[in-house]
Amino acid sequence: MQKAQAVAALGQQRLMLPIWVKAALSANDRLKVFLTVLQAASSHASHLNRDLPDLATEIAASGLNSRWLQDFAATATRIDEELFVPDLSRLSKYLMDELETMARPVIETTKANAGPHSRVQHWLDWLGALPSDRLSDKQVEELTNGRRGGSDSLHLLVMDLHKQLNHLSGELASEVIDGANVWELQPEDRKRVAAFMRGLNQTAVLKFDHPGLETAATRDGERLLLQNDIGTNDAHVLVLQVTALAITLTYSDLHRGRLEFFQSLLTPFGAKWSGLESHTSANLNEGDAYSVATALFDCPDENTLESVLEGIGSRIVFLIDWNRARKRLKAFVKKAEAITILAEVARLNVGHRAWLQVGGEKLIFAAMQAAGEGAFRIGERLDKVIGIADAHAFLVAVMGLACNALRGGQPSALVADETRMLLAQHVRHRTNEFDLLAEHAAYCHALAQSVSDGLAHGAETSSKAVQELAARAKAWERKADHLVMQARDKAERQPRWRPIARLVEQSDDVADALEEAAFLISLIADHQKDWNAEVRKVLARLATIVSLATQDYVKALAIARTLGLDSEAVDNDAFLAATWQVFQAERQCDALLREARRVILRTLKDAPSLMLANDLAAALEAASDFLLTAAYTLRDVAFDKAGVRE
Repeated sequence: MQKAQAVAALGQQRLMLPIWVKAALSANDRLKVFLTVLQAASSHASHLNRDLPDLATEIAASGLNSRWLQDFAATATRIDEELFVPDLSRLSKYLMDELETMARPVIETTKANAGPHSRVQHWLDWLGALPSDRLSDKQVEELTNGRRGGSDSLHLLVMDLHKQLNHLSGELASEVIDGANVWELQPEDRKRVAAFMRGLNQTAVLKFDHPGLETAATRDGERLLLQNDIGTNDAHVLVLQVTALAITLTYSDLHRGRLEFFQSLLTPFGAKWSGLESHTSANLNEGDAYSVATALFDCPDENTLESVLEGIGSRIVFLIDWNRARKRLKAFVKKAEAITILAEVARLNVGHRAWLQVGGEKLIFAAMQAAGEGAFRIGERLDKVIGIADAHAFLVAVMGLACNALRGGQPSALVADETRMLLAQHVRHRTNEFDLLAEHAAYCHALAQSVSDGLAHGAETSSKAVQELAARAKAWERKADHLVMQARDKAERQPRWRPIARLVEQSDDVADALEEAAFLISLIADHQKDWNAEVRKVLARLATIVSLATQDYVKALAIARTLGLDSEAVDNDAFLAATWQVFQAERQCDALLREARRVILRTLKDAPSLMLANDLAAALEAASDFLLTAAYTLRDVAFDKAGVRE
């Protein structure tokens, strides 16, 4: 007679509970594997062209026969709406045996008329009545469905029993190590449990008022078993098996995305995940069947093993409410960026729970609404207005503010105020009018400089050189056009942008004229006949003056950015001097255009060359005219900014 049977025969069943609970937890692991194999069999039978997932690691971790279970999934076939599996009766028997083992401690500690008794018996009878070789789609779902709200399933029963077992584990604990309920540990186990709890407790505060993170540990033969319930979700459980210097981690989750996120969190600790990273079937449970992943950690020594246990423990808190936080963040950034943000706040040991607790998305929406007239349109994502990088930095910072506030006992209202101030800074930084004007002016200057350099160095005599010049000019002109569209869009929402939009539109006329000049130079290279140095010289002088005028315009913009009611007189004088240079350049270009036309008419006889040279001169002079118009508008904008009224 085994020891367990002997103790039970003496009527001291309460003494048997630790043994039963330990056996029940192992049965739970095996039941999950059986259900996973069944899911794999159903999926494989429906998609024979797909490779069968490798379940060897998960099966081995549960102590089951890998070959038989792999064959079970591989031999499954589908005919109409039934799944045919030759060895179904064997699986049914295993399911019944494991269910009885798992349910025993719960049954023994509840009254005979309690819910678990009838529910467990129902599923034992149901399993016993199954055919020997086939399952209908409805029966497959009744076995594997993990979503609540509908009819009962074996999967749901397993999850509920597991929850009750965890409660029993806490009651049975003969010792508490740093918050972990433990029993029947060996001396070397205590240091390992303490290492895991050291990591867990380092970050556990970041869950704030959310329940979860209860830990239980026991010895099962050669294995130390550690279990953490993470949160309130029935299927969200983590189990660690420590044997010698190896750790096997089994993690179950309803959300594949969170499972993958957890995998990334454990990468620094050397996790080696099984080939099948999660077990899901889009055809079962509307794609919501819970997923299971297994990781192995091979440690060279005891210190490394304890360090890995500590690291694993420290990352668990970041799984609580992860999916909720990801969904809330998607209102402000794309899905991939939301996950990146969650990874960043986990790395910083800040987490997302505090942000959710102080208001989550409502906090951000309120700050967006307070950002200023027209700063954000209804339904507009944050990253569309302030950019991906700024949105990332802002959201990470807000989560840090929320965490610090809650840990410091500060009110949520303070976080809301700080969030509004922080967003206002990002909006001003990203949407500064002069940033856009300066970027557009830089393209104008690049165009003018390229045209001037091209004429100065005889680019029109090289077909390759002028084609490259024309291509660059076209690319810059398109980028300048894009900035015009941005300014117009902002002007529709924010009245302060209207004069800026008008100014950038006028500046864009400069870019268009200079791009036209670059194109004309490329035509001249193809059609020149009596082109000469005298013509090039006068056109190069014209292009040089336009280039210098664009430099002065860029300088005027840079000074205008700093002007205000308290501006120094020297800044005001420098701004006026720069705009005056643009006015002077326009007059010089008028005179040079007349001179250029005299030279062109006197020296060029070929009609195409004469026409193209004249058009080039006119385009350069037009650029100076448009610069003059833009400089006058900039003058008005700067005077208004400085509080000057004409």
